[in-house]
Amino acid sequence: MKLDTSPLRSGAEAHPLPRPIRWFRLSRLMLHLVHGILVVALWYPLIGTERRLRLKQAWSEKLLNILGVHLQAQLQGLPPGSLLVANHVSWLDVYLINAAQPAAFVSKAEVRQWPVIGWLSARTDTIFLRRGSRGHARIINEEIGAILGRDHMVALFPEGTTTDGGSLLHFHGALLQPAIEAGRPIVPLALSYHDRNGRRSTAAAYVGETSLWQCLQSILAAGWLAGRVEACPPLTVEAAGGRKELAQQARQQIATRLMLGSNETGPVAPLQHAA
Repeated sequence: MKLDTSPLRSGAEAHPLPRPIRWFRLSRLMLHLVHGILVVALWYPLIGTERRLRLKQAWSEKLLNILGVHLQAQLQGLPPGSLLVANHVSWLDVYLINAAQPAAFVSKAEVRQWPVIGWLSARTDTIFLRRGSRGHARIINEEIGAILGRDHMVALFPEGTTTDGGSLLHFHGALLQPAIEAGRPIVPLALSYHDRNGRRSTAAAYVGETSLWQCLQSILAAGWLAGRVEACPPLTVEAAGGRKELAQQARQQIATRLMLGSNETGPVAPLQHAA
């Protein structure tokens, strides 16, 4: 799949979706969130892990459909129990990955406080990390290692924050440690959002001072987006010199797949925004 490297566009600049359709989609989204709450509260405690993963995947697929986001995934042959390492553009990334390959996610602790989404995340295998706490990091590493040991996927965003999709920040290697200790593969995932013409779009970008509501409004206004999830070749921990090198290799693979170039000493140079 060829990726476009033309200037980033908001996706809603030329032909924003009419307001009545946006409000209709928003109402469907609210109903879908209520449905998710009921499923998690009433059904999740009664079923096993595999069934939960299938439900999470189906729920994420429908959420994307409601928002007009079309999943384009290339994830064939992922080794079981892989640590999925992705670049981070939006809160939507979690559902994009879950729709393609359901996984437990490592997230910043602040997400737990988000209305509705925080509650759902806490009950759907999300691991919340308190920044700056070494003791808590050790506990998180043990949780990640246990999940990988059961041949389930764990996903994380090693940049630690979002970009607009036209750049990559430094990849932090600390959370790769559980995969290293367990000898599990690390699979870089390249995420990107595109408009109908295949041009990269910033409509889903949740970056800077953008609020969750503003980001949602931007996605709804776009009307149609392609969300791409592409797996790079797995990294084997035996072939690397440590977690820092593995993080650099993952960043390099994602930068190459997204055609962003690579500069390991700082952020990848961003694409120019459309005027």
